[in-house]
Amino acid sequence: MQNLTTLDDWLAHCERLHPTSIDMGLDRVRTVAERMGLKFDCPVITVAGTNGKGSTCAMLEAILMEAGYRTGVYTSPHLVHFEERCRVRGDIVGATDLIANFARVESARSQNGNEISLTYFEFTTLAILQLLANAKLDVVILEVGLGGRLDAVNILDADCAVITSIDLDHMELLGQTREAIGFEKAGIMRAGRPVVVSDPVPPQSVLDHATALGADLWRFGNDFNFSGDKLQWSWAGRGRRYAGLAYPALRGANQLVNASGVLAALTALRDRLPITAQAVRNGLSLVELPGRFQIIPGQPTLVLDVAHNPHSVAALTENLDAMGFYPCTHAVFGAMADKDVGPMLARIGPLVDKWYFTDLPTPRAATGEALCAAWQAGNTRTDATASAYKSPDSALQAAVKAANPTDRIVVFGSFYTVGGILKNGVPRFSAPHFSA
Repeated sequence: MQNLTTLDDWLAHCERLHPTSIDMGLDRVRTVAERMGLKFDCPVITVAGTNGKGSTCAMLEAILMEAGYRTGVYTSPHLVHFEERCRVRGDIVGATDLIANFARVESARSQNGNEISLTYFEFTTLAILQLLANAKLDVVILEVGLGGRLDAVNILDADCAVITSIDLDHMELLGQTREAIGFEKAGIMRAGRPVVVSDPVPPQSVLDHATALGADLWRFGNDFNFSGDKLQWSWAGRGRRYAGLAYPALRGANQLVNASGVLAALTALRDRLPITAQAVRNGLSLVELPGRFQIIPGQPTLVLDVAHNPHSVAALTENLDAMGFYPCTHAVFGAMADKDVGPMLARIGPLVDKWYFTDLPTPRAATGEALCAAWQAGNTRTDATASAYKSPDSALQAAVKAANPTDRIVVFGSFYTVGGILKNGVPRFSAPHFSA
């Protein structure tokens, strides 16, 4: 094996080994994990779903840290740097720590010449799991990738599983209906252990699987719920209530549904991870997560959101509508080629006056020209305009040049779209131009 000295070397190695392999079986991953002696000595929480996973993980982490626990978190994908995928005690891990664990996986994968094939995601997941297992933590929070039942994270038997909202996405792998996708997500459940379903209208397949398996089902609307007004909200679940809570620092109406699932999971684990009401209040007020309806004040206002499927774009549209009046809304948008962009563009279209479609730095992405053509095919607004660009940054710069100080710029779509804007730090605008 060639000399691999940097994190980029290792990531490239993973890509070279399995550039397009999608083998959804877990036996290979389990075998490598066994060779590594991978195991956790603390409670493990897994989080699956179509939308809301990252927010749920961030809120769990923030509350548990405020309660004094040593936390570890694994999420994917990342916005700018691979290291963002893993946090230990609130801090993003260093490349050096990751490299040591990549080497551990490679050694186990090729042990005694009996080489086992792993995909890029499986390889990197095992490395991060090993890092977390060695970090002397009190609790580990793991975001499940695009699936559930056959996702690499699911080699672990979680002490509590959370299933967030379920919608149509990654249908070529997970199925063509919410019921089929729900069945895949339900694979993270374990018999006799709590599973929190925070989707207000879950697929029946999720509920049926919990019953058949004998999981301890915590269902939104049945086992826990929330209420609130414009100033505060309250939560009630099995044997626990929280009243007079401030809204989570993460913006958007959908975050109360995510926060409700978080409080249900923490209540389900209260015998092992007791927390105080003050930890809940502090954690929700301090939680941060870039790219989730992230509003950056300035002139013009900038909004960043990784909404990349119809359900999340619908939530983004509602949140934008609640922001109030802006004379003109500019939108920078980039997406993968396999996305059904028509419904997304149609849903948010009434709010967007000027479109800036962009290429993305991955062969899986649609081109800005293709996205522009898709928009033109469905556009019904004679006053809206669109153009295409080679990168998110060049698209944003064009939007800034065209915008007035009182306008709004929305950057959304793939993680690559938002990440392309954040790679040089959070941009802030200060009205460099005005209308003639």
